[in-house]
Amino acid sequence: MFDAQDAPQPPKVLTTPLEIASNLRMLQESHDPLIITFNDRTQRFQSYMVEVSREASTMALDEMIPRDGERFIEAGIPFRVEGFHDGVRIAWECDSPLSIDDTGEHRCYRGALPKEVIYHQRRNAFRAALKLAHLVDVNVAGEKLKAAIKGKLLDVSATGCKLRFEGDISERIQLGQVYENFSAALPFGHMTTPVELRYLHFEERLNITFAGMRFHNISGAVQRQVERFVYQLQRDARRFDKDDDYY
Repeated sequence: MFDAQDAPQPPKVLTTPLEIASNLRMLQESHDPLIITFNDRTQRFQSYMVEVSREASTMALDEMIPRDGERFIEAGIPFRVEGFHDGVRIAWECDSPLSIDDTGEHRCYRGALPKEVIYHQRRNAFRAALKLAHLVDVNVAGEKLKAAIKGKLLDVSATGCKLRFEGDISERIQLGQVYENFSAALPFGHMTTPVELRYLHFEERLNITFAGMRFHNISGAVQRQVERFVYQLQRDARRFDKDDDYY
């Protein structure tokens, strides 16, 4: 059903300063969320790349969410950073110390560029966006929630999805938490699976919360539902692009 180019690609190890800086700058310019995990600790923290300098071989990460992870930075504990950009996983180890800089408008953590970056192009994780007029209704529920949270599905891939919720729900859900009952009203039937919250951002100007979920222990049957839906969205997008050629 998919072309060979849609198959997962083996990971590459980037080692040149030019490759490393350009990929980190891509994360910065796209404002892609980064997940930070410290050695021997399970809690996840969120950050963003805010500065990359190939000339100085330095980078800066935005203040962590939640901020209590900063104590691990101060203790010099090594950590791992993982980000995703258009289905590409970009990850690296950070074992050199970072300095906390609060002199500017925003607090950040400065340090050296990594020596190696893992670049993993996973074509089967192509993220398909839904048209605004056809957004899918979703429900997030689980033991950690007092009540289910209703929202809309913005885009989806084989590994996760992006959601939109009205208002500020950041106090109700927690980064890194698994919610056992995520359901989406797909055109050919409901899908239900556990999800892990990987990204959370409240846009005050719009009064909307955006969330990124990764499918967690997804069953084979539900995985096939998701892949069928992604394929349908890809096919619709390609048809739309071809129609544009006539204008």
